Amino acid sequence: MDFAKKTIKEIQDGLAKKEFSALELCDFYLSQIKQKEKGIDAFLQVDVGGAKKQAQIIDDKIVKGEKLGSLAGVPCAIKDAILVEGLNCTSGSKILENYKAPYNATCIDRLKAQGAIILGKTNMDEFAMGSSTEHSAFKITKNPHNLSKVPGGSSGGSGACVAGGEAVFALGSDTGGSIRQPASFCGIVGLKPSYGAVSRYGLIAYASSLDQIGPMAKTAQDCEDVFKTIIGSDEKDATSFPKDKIIQNLDLKIQGLKIGVPKEFFGKGLEPKTKEVIESVIKKLEKAGSEVMDVSLPACSFALECYYIIATSQASANLARFDGVRYGYSGIKNQESGIKNLFEVYSKTRGKGFGDEVKRRIMLGTFALSSGYYDAYYLKAKRVQALIKQDFQKAFKKVDFILTPTSPFPAFNIGEKIDDPLKMYLSDIYTVPINLAGVPALSMPAGMDNGLPVGLQIIGKHFSDLNILQLAKLIEKL
Repeated sequence: MDFAKKTIKEIQDGLAKKEFSALELCDFYLSQIKQKEKGIDAFLQVDVGGAKKQAQIIDDKIVKGEKLGSLAGVPCAIKDAILVEGLNCTSGSKILENYKAPYNATCIDRLKAQGAIILGKTNMDEFAMGSSTEHSAFKITKNPHNLSKVPGGSSGGSGACVAGGEAVFALGSDTGGSIRQPASFCGIVGLKPSYGAVSRYGLIAYASSLDQIGPMAKTAQDCEDVFKTIIGSDEKDATSFPKDKIIQNLDLKIQGLKIGVPKEFFGKGLEPKTKEVIESVIKKLEKAGSEVMDVSLPACSFALECYYIIATSQASANLARFDGVRYGYSGIKNQESGIKNLFEVYSKTRGKGFGDEVKRRIMLGTFALSSGYYDAYYLKAKRVQALIKQDFQKAFKKVDFILTPTSPFPAFNIGEKIDDPLKMYLSDIYTVPINLAGVPALSMPAGMDNGLPVGLQIIGKHFSDLNILQLAKLIEKL
């Protein structure tokens, strides 16, 4: 049986009717990984034994007639920045090459409680710092639509494995676009939840005030099913909120919706074909009865600069824990030459363990926080962030949703931007404002540009995540 196109609901129905077993389904996806990994390179670790064991538990429950969870038997993959007990968690870095997770992230506990089968851990840009998955310390993941193209980043492995048919869904994390940009490049659906909707406990931190864990799947409905499983408050994460904070309008209809189109997202730098694809979707919505109006988000023109000061400053603090003393790669254990004191333990460990992009961002963040520069850079960036939040709040007084391209262009060639950090950073120009504002946003396939997917970004008010997913489902039907 070909399981590749089955949705979560179809899998649940098939298992309930005993049309196939969870073990058959698991074996299918493990064989898909075996066949396709030489080309795609999406996984850093595949847990064959663990996945089969989980599948057998589901099959035993079916035989006994026990109640199944909402994701029972569904094979999934997890970004390698999210802890899964007993599996390696490297965050794409040599400094954590042999680190084994001692506990589950809260979102993993919630997936397992509903019977999801974890196939393995996916490749990513080191410590989630990148837009192409070329900054992984271990391998370069390729885009399943064209193996010479990048899959996006930093959750490139998660995006590629879903698009390549190696998993039904995956979890990624999004600090400045790391779920939405790979979803756009790989032609799948990816949701960056509202800040606080999903617990960050067990996620290796990049920038704590911006990071969010979210689902990546083939359809908006699959994304919704996973999202509903992982949301909710968590006593281990003080920034998390209860499930009932998430707003849902079950009667959402295209007719009468007020759609905002920000001029700042449709100007210089946007590829003509990408613009054409996005505008064609907006025109379809207008024909179906939505009211489309222009909105302005002027402070978003400073979002990229603001983001790279705030995110790198927080990264500088968060990554200070990787010192070669407590866990991970150590200059002492690896007998780096010339170590005479504690400072040299730190410098040798971090110099060898971190890649160039991570070092670049740590230095940038440390400089922005240093004496004499904190007010000039970090404090000023936080003021700009407040203006960006205000712009979104004003816009949402007039419109229900804001629609933009996810990226100014489709997937680019492997190696094309790797030597020019500024060009690479511009890949996130349409996604970083959303993280700074803390609002939810989703990327979904809108069409193709020369055989490569183009992503439409749907942005909503804070905690309107389910409404965004509902609109995405309506657009899929349209």
